[in-house]
Amino acid sequence: MRMEVHLHADIPILEGVSRKRIEEAIAPLLDYLDADSMAEVKSLEQDEPGLRFDEKELMLTFCWTGEVGRNFREALEAALANLGPLCYEAVEVELTLYPENAPQETRLLYVGPTAQAVHEARRRCMIEDVTAVLAREFDKERIAEVVALVNRFFDQDWKNRAAEPTRPERAFETTTRPSRKHLH
Repeated sequence: MRMEVHLHADIPILEGVSRKRIEEAIAPLLDYLDADSMAEVKSLEQDEPGLRFDEKELMLTFCWTGEVGRNFREALEAALANLGPLCYEAVEVELTLYPENAPQETRLLYVGPTAQAVHEARRRCMIEDVTAVLAREFDKERIAEVVALVNRFFDQDWKNRAAEPTRPERAFETTTRPSRKHLH
């Protein structure tokens, strides 16, 4: 079953990392899209740049809409896992799914240099989301109470992960976000 998706992210890359090295890292995604390079990845939306690396700004940009099938998610996750060590900091990668007969769904994938950096990016995004929602109804003091609770949850989650048996460190994580219209 084919489905349209939109992939969006601005990923800061470490200084000294070449375009070739980035393309090697995201090879699972490029292979899935039947492309030899980022330049060959064209979006269904003409105003979207696709996949590009700004060598001056050290920024890898994903702004691509395309039609994908079953193994897209695995190819994307493999590419992000490879890309993690090349990242300057952890950031979110937004994947919006447009199923034919269902509402759109947005998933957040996080990519970064370490599992702890990814954890902190997840925390930062959660706090931004919670603050934005609560700011419509409550003052800063009330919001600060909830933010403190969210911070406690994330601190406890990190402690629980540290206590788990050793597992491979992943340089990406996935969460689901309520659908929002993506504005460029």
